Amino acid sequence: MTESAFWVFGYGSLMWKPGFDYAERHAATLHGWRRALCVYSHVHRGTPDRPGLVLGLDRGGSCRGVAFRVEESQRAATLAYLRERELVTHVYHEIEGGVRLDDGRRVRALVYVVDQRHAQYAGRLDRAHQLAFVKQGRGVSGANRDYVLNT
Repeated sequence: MTESAFWVFGYGSLMWKPGFDYAERHAATLHGWRRALCVYSHVHRGTPDRPGLVLGLDRGGSCRGVAFRVEESQRAATLAYLRERELVTHVYHEIEGGVRLDDGRRVRALVYVVDQRHAQYAGRLDRAHQLAFVKQGRGVSGANRDYVLNT
């Protein structure tokens, strides 16, 4: 890996709808974080009055997802796009994490992880409560159930 390589790790909608140009795409694993329906969605898949429930990376375990390598010339535009998309309500922290690609390489990638202190952090909900939020959620990006089905 060169020093200038810029990687982004996707674990939810970024896997199927990254919204930015990339030079490489690989299945990848991030250790130390697990994918969980743990974020009340007030914008993309719900509203403050009728929140949906979306994925966040919460502490512990590991997560299979997708890593995207972005050309250096696209770094600033990609970062601006991702910050606008992922940091709308600041429920996520932007960090750099170690990711293992499916071809065995290890890279550092931009990762969005949930802020457990944020009001939108749902924590561990039982299936019945998860389903209730998924059924009711609809936001600017559509129905919450469509998001869950794609994931």
